[in-house]
Amino acid sequence: MTGKTGAIEQGTSQTHGNTHILHFLVRLPRPMESVWPALSTPEGLAGWLAPVDTLEPRLGGAVGLRGLGSGRVTAWDVDRVAEYTVEAGGRIRFHLERDGESGSALRFTHEFQGEGETERGWRDRFERLIESFGD
Repeated sequence: MTGKTGAIEQGTSQTHGNTHILHFLVRLPRPMESVWPALSTPEGLAGWLAPVDTLEPRLGGAVGLRGLGSGRVTAWDVDRVAEYTVEAGGRIRFHLERDGESGSALRFTHEFQGEGETERGWRDRFERLIESFGD
């Protein structure tokens, strides 16, 4: 998958004791300003990640992601970084960067303990995210 449809680069996985860390780089065919709402609004997140019960878009704000749990916004830099730390899902971080003239690169990190979402599960979600932008 390359070109206008976007691409999900090979994910990496690390384990340190009982802590697991997944990393992905997702290239999206839209500018950062167009991608940001998909990472930072209830409507955007519900379209590809999970239904949102609560989201206070600010550092320390409450967040509730169905299936992943409730927690706090642990990093927030408008148009660039959204990080949610939730009870069942661990730390989920989205970091946007410019990619060429009209694209975005999403650097994703998921840090969790015990059993968590698999690399395949996140890849499926990112495919839905890319599809949500259409062409």
